[in-house]
Amino acid sequence: MSLSGLSLRPNSQVESSWMPSPPALMKFLCRRRHAQAMRVLVAEDERRLADAIARGLRREGMAVDIAPDGSEALTKARVVRYDVLVLDRDLPGLHGDVVCRTVRGERPETGILMLTAAGALEDLIEGLSLGADDYLPKPFRFAELVARIHALARRSGPSRPPVLHHADIELDPARRAVTRGGLPIELARKEFAVLEALMAADGATVSAEELLERVWDEHTDPFTNVVRMTIMTLRRKLGEPAVLETVIGVGYRMA
Repeated sequence: MSLSGLSLRPNSQVESSWMPSPPALMKFLCRRRHAQAMRVLVAEDERRLADAIARGLRREGMAVDIAPDGSEALTKARVVRYDVLVLDRDLPGLHGDVVCRTVRGERPETGILMLTAAGALEDLIEGLSLGADDYLPKPFRFAELVARIHALARRSGPSRPPVLHHADIELDPARRAVTRGGLPIELARKEFAVLEALMAADGATVSAEELLERVWDEHTDPFTNVVRMTIMTLRRKLGEPAVLETVIGVGYRMA
């Protein structure tokens, strides 16, 4: 049985007891597809659980990377600007407590959600005292994990209007809706995320490298032309007059 790509097994550390009926499931999936895209690192040494979480979060529109131990988690957190770090406390190699303290000191903008098999009050207090923003004991419900990740991303990200505007274009991240001149425009998930990043930049130039980092995950070839192709598709879908400008050698911005 699966939900949003997340395998739910009897021995899994993700609860399956909340599984809704098929009609309710479809409503849940449709509602979740409107979630804002973000970059998430899942630091979890139990591979099946990490893969299941990553699949589920990707179905939610997030770009997700995985780290199987503390050393790799810290390396990736230093290289990539993640919105949220989902951090298992009992990681091999470098303990999750060390990762938490280091990331909090070096990447204060990253929200940290700590996972642990221990659910006692003293463990929760200790986890938060290390710099974690939130704490979720295992086993947990996937829906709650998603809700907490979105809450952390909103809290740690820069303040911005709930609906973005540029000229006659309106983008609503909550409803995953784009209109131009009042007419709806259908965009694929990555197209929407790229347009959102450019509109949120408020006229500033955003490099192709930054768009790759924010919208795609670590498995994307850094030498790919996927950003350029996505921009080309966006230009065609948004129509005339053109609103996406290429700044040669720098990146892209809203014209």
